[in-house]
Amino acid sequence: MATTDGFVGTMRKVTAHLTQNEGLSFEKSSPGKKGYRLAPLDVPEVDAAALLGGAVRDDVGALPELSEIEIIRHFTRLSTWNYAIDLGMYPLGSCTMKYNPRVNELVSRLEGIAEAHPYQPESLSQGALEIVKLLQDCLIEITGMDAITLQPAAGAHGEFTGILLARAYHQSKGNARKTVIIPDSAHGTNPATAASCGYQVINLKSNAQGGVDVAALAQIVNEDTAAMMLTNPSTIGVFENEIHKIADVLHDKGALLYMDGANMNALVGKTRPGDFGVDVMHLNLHKTFSTPHGGGGPGSGPVACKKILEPFLPSPVVAQGEDGLLHWNYDRPKSVGRVRMLYGNFGMFVRALAYTLANGPDGLRQTTEDAVLNANYIRKKLEDVYELPYTTPSMHEVVFSDKRQVKNGVKTGDIAKRLIDYGFHPYTTSFPLIVPGALMIEPTESESREELDLFVDAMRQIAREVEENPQVVITAPHATRISRLDETGAARKPVLRWKGPPEDAVEVDTPAKEW
Repeated sequence: MATTDGFVGTMRKVTAHLTQNEGLSFEKSSPGKKGYRLAPLDVPEVDAAALLGGAVRDDVGALPELSEIEIIRHFTRLSTWNYAIDLGMYPLGSCTMKYNPRVNELVSRLEGIAEAHPYQPESLSQGALEIVKLLQDCLIEITGMDAITLQPAAGAHGEFTGILLARAYHQSKGNARKTVIIPDSAHGTNPATAASCGYQVINLKSNAQGGVDVAALAQIVNEDTAAMMLTNPSTIGVFENEIHKIADVLHDKGALLYMDGANMNALVGKTRPGDFGVDVMHLNLHKTFSTPHGGGGPGSGPVACKKILEPFLPSPVVAQGEDGLLHWNYDRPKSVGRVRMLYGNFGMFVRALAYTLANGPDGLRQTTEDAVLNANYIRKKLEDVYELPYTTPSMHEVVFSDKRQVKNGVKTGDIAKRLIDYGFHPYTTSFPLIVPGALMIEPTESESREELDLFVDAMRQIAREVEENPQVVITAPHATRISRLDETGAARKPVLRWKGPPEDAVEVDTPAKEW
């Protein structure tokens, strides 16, 4: 039988072999290796350089030469290093990382849908246009608005489009106005959006309950105010109970109420923004309506608005012609123009519509109720071990702070990394900024009580570790193939492409974790 030392030594070598390249296949390259075999050439051989001249490269750009099995193992190994919603809970607060039903993917891949071309004649695109029209109708009903565009490619793009509509509206009245008010509990992209559209940003401090201070708002709204960008529920998971008063304060001065609809997962089927005074808002189909999320896209950020803003929506819009067919209408003289090539991310429309129709009104309402229930279940189970900065009722997410753990030198980022050792993706750390050391947790409606209990047990165990052995948390994660990285260095000096091994590189004995 092998000794313990022998076992540890062997496992270190195996681990070092698995991790030495950290996912880079280039170092495994050997001249002459191939993962393919071409059939003999059956046409006359020609001189490519004579045909294409300088367009022909003298080399292949130092691409790696590998066998098929090495390539397969490389990408399969990388896939096992990642986390996915298919593996477990994704508690990223404010991101709504819910499960994407497979039926949505199946529908989006149907031949007539997946192969539809945006430039094909409208007479051959009636099915695709009907999908766009039906999704628009559903989203208008869900939000309580009057009109909508599906063009924007993501949430932040939707924000940009929505504020462009507000600016065009004010310009049509002879004054584009100068400022946009943004609460300190808003999403981080809101100030950037307002500034990108040419507005000065006025920050509004939240009250003790984490909501908008209506009296303070009334003091700063004036004839220079174009709009207020309000996230509702806010980034601390709190619903603005005085939303009607907020809308009245703005409307009395001719300003508009823009709602960041990223957190609609807490509202769908229960209440409609258009009914409580919102003038324009965006939705995140990749969050609330269960289309793929992350990886840089494709996302989708439709913008819904009230009738006063409809003339300014991006062109074109879907309309039914006198022939009874659906057409793209480009005759929109007040439009802000295109905000994206073609008509938006059509595949996301298909998935969102499939999700909406599969659930129906009752199902959508239940998803909202389950999402809020799950967040409050976690809140109740953890509020005795993690600080709760606001006692205001939580909606779809709950925000704790690391106030108790900091006393032992442990911060929210440490807790998040330790959570990886327990098999969970980390929650959102250090956001929102109005909560120092924030732990922002959103379970969504996808998770069962059993999964929530596992998450709660892990978080409670970490809280005990902080009290008994904080160093094990501070140095986490311990069970991953790659340990804690220099995140500051990675952000300030990113390595975005492989440049080959350094000339003075030498082979080293890669240290492995203790087994």
